[in-house]
Parts: sequence; C-alpha cells; structure tokens
Amino acid sequence: MSGFSRRSVSAKVLPASCGTSCWEYLEEEACMASMGVGLWVVGNHFLTTDIPAAISHPVRLWVFNCIFQLLITWGMIFEKLRICSMPQFVRFVHDLPPLRKHPDVVVKDLRFGTIPMKLYQPKASTSCLRPGIVFFHGGGGILGSLKTHHGICCNLCKKSDAVVLAVGYRMMPKHKFPVIVTDCMVGTIHFLKSLNTYGVDPARVIVCGDSVGGAVATVLCQKFVDRSDLPKIRAQILIYSTLQSLDFQSPSYQQNKNIPLLSQNLIFYCWCGYLDISPSWRSAVLKGSHLPAEVWEKYRKWLGAENIPDKFKKRGYLPVSREPLNEAAYLETKIILDVMNSPLIADDEVVSQLPEACIVSCEYDVLRDDSLLYKKRLEDLGVRVTWHHMEDGFHGVLTTIDMSFFYFPCSSRILDAVAHFIKGL
Repeated sequence: MSGFSRRSVSAKVLPASCGTSCWEYLEEEACMASMGVGLWVVGNHFLTTDIPAAISHPVRLWVFNCIFQLLITWGMIFEKLRICSMPQFVRFVHDLPPLRKHPDVVVKDLRFGTIPMKLYQPKASTSCLRPGIVFFHGGGGILGSLKTHHGICCNLCKKSDAVVLAVGYRMMPKHKFPVIVTDCMVGTIHFLKSLNTYGVDPARVIVCGDSVGGAVATVLCQKFVDRSDLPKIRAQILIYSTLQSLDFQSPSYQQNKNIPLLSQNLIFYCWCGYLDISPSWRSAVLKGSHLPAEVWEKYRKWLGAENIPDKFKKRGYLPVSREPLNEAAYLETKIILDVMNSPLIADDEVVSQLPEACIVSCEYDVLRDDSLLYKKRLEDLGVRVTWHHMEDGFHGVLTTIDMSFFYFPCSSRILDAVAHFIKGL
C-alpha cells in the first residue's frame, strides 16, 4: 500500500479536470457511508442483542460488541466489493495493536515446517522440569491468532510456572476442515518430541484451548490414545469449547442466541464456512431435519437435554420437535458426524481412556451445554473432571484478560482456576 496516495488514485480513477472539489466530494460521501454503517450497527444492536443484567459491566460489553459487530459489518461490505474476505479484514484489525510485554516471561517465535508457533517460558531459572502446555486459540476458524491470545498465554505461563507453546494454524476462507486439526497435530507432535529442548516434564504435558481450540485439544487427546511413540497427555483444559456440531436447539443455544460475543448468526457463519456447507441449510438444521431419526436416537444418550441439570433449563428453554428428514440436507451436512467435528460423540472405548479434564463453562454462552454434556460423558466413563462454571461469563471473555477498558474480571477468575488446576497435577 506504499504507493497509495490521493495523487496516484486521482490519476487513475478521476478525470484530469477533477481537482480538490472532487476529492472533497468523495471524502464527504465516504464519511456519510461510514456514519450510515455505524448507525445501522448501533440500531441493529439495540434491536437484536441481549445484554444480561448478571454480567458485570454491561455497558462495557455493549460497547465492546458494537465495535466487534462494526468490524464484521465492514468486513462483509469489503467481501461484497471483493476487496478482501470478512475474516481477513477482522483478523487484520485484531492484529494491529502491539503485543504487550510481560517482564517475567520470555517469548520466542518459532516455526515447525510451515506451522507458526510462539514459545512462552518463565524468565526465572529453575533446576526442575516444568509443566508443558500446548495452547490452541479460539475464534471459530475465522478469527483469533497468536497475537490475539498472546496475553492469555503470557499470563498462563506466569501464573502456572509452565512452558506454553501456542500453535498457529491456517484459517478460513482459504483453509477449511480438517486443516485446523491437522496443523495443530503437527505442532503438538513437534512439541512432544522436543520436551527436553524446552525443559518440560514429560509426565506433565497438557493440551489447552478456548472455543474451537478446546475442541482441537480434546480431538488430539482422542487421536493420541493409542500413540505409544509419544509421551502421554496428562490433562486437557477445555475453556467454553465447541464439542458437537449436531444439535443447535439445546437450552443454551435457545437462551443465549443473541448474547455477545458468539451469536447464533456468527456460529452458523463459522459452521458453514469451516465445513463448506451451504448456508441455505440453516432452516433445516434448526428444525433438526438434517439428520435421520435413528441418528438422533443413537446419540440422544449423550446429547439429550435430559443430560443437562434442570437449573440450566429455567431461563426460557422450550423443547423442539424435530421435523422429518430432509435427505438432501443430510447428504450435504453429514460431515458433522465426524468425531473431529463432534468429539462429544466419540466411542466409549476412546472417551474412557482420555486424560483428566478441566472444563470451564460460561452461563451466557451458546456453547455452555457442550461443556455440561461432555463433563457428564467423561464422568460417566470414570474420567476425572474439574469443572468451573462462570455465572457472569460469556463466550470469548478470556480474551479480555490484557485489555484495559474492555477487561472483565471473569477472565482473571478463569485464568486463576486453570493455573490452580495445572499446579495441582
């Protein structure tokens, strides 16, 4: 963009006779367009977004989400104009702020093959081996990066006195399923084979992630169950993770569909984009007609609302009767039955061998019930679970840990709970 200037653009797109007045006109039009988009976002936010009273600093969340929605809206506009995709624009803006330095943590940029990674090590020297954490960032496959989760990793390293390896991965729109899982697997295997280099105790290796990163963490645990050539994963830490892609009418999906930062509209955008599914099937998916009755019955024992404690159903939940099968929808969406997309429905013989888990759920999160269902699934099969539920939490709150005005205390409680769990291993 170094060649971009008023003069160069004027020479290319404006007549020679058009001078300063033309530019002033264009600038006024651009300003009016920006104001229009901003007013539309704010108005739409008032009409469609719910800010629960139980969330601390509701005005702060309102402003935070307005900015987030404004970025998404401009990204959609640029996508329509074929300038860039919405995910590319939002990621570009999210990565603009400089990384905050933490004096107690040493950070190194690494690359294994084509996989970018960041290594976080406590600055204080020690003669003992430390726990090792492989961290996978969230963002639904469209947002998030090593930069957006830098503060989380720094604080996690410092508070747990552990070595943290954050693994980057390729994202949409260019890269779809199963690229996230395969990239993260490559980075994790590299770490597991290099523990001595990083001063990590092979008996205390943990995988951790938020949102889709939590899904990757448990998928890798499932895939490594029979890997005798690698050190065993000691524990999995799943922070408001997405763990199934079948049912979009659970209590939390109904109750929290319009609550920031992960709305029903955004989750469908991520779901369709990552799995390369047409958005036109949204209605069929919401009606439950995208899967045969026998599939719903098979997985009811793990996904049914009866597995969720009654206290989580009091806030506006109504059971939905599923409509008859839409065979075309099923044929185009059945990829959701792959356990790499829905680790919650993996076989008992796999889930029963998984390592100890720390699960964090947030009350005001569409994905809350994924955590509750997986918690029950693990406990029923004898896997030890430490569960923390944030009554004032919302999806994505952990990413505010290093923000100033947009900081939410819930983020510190999550990080403290995770660090306490790691120190107890």
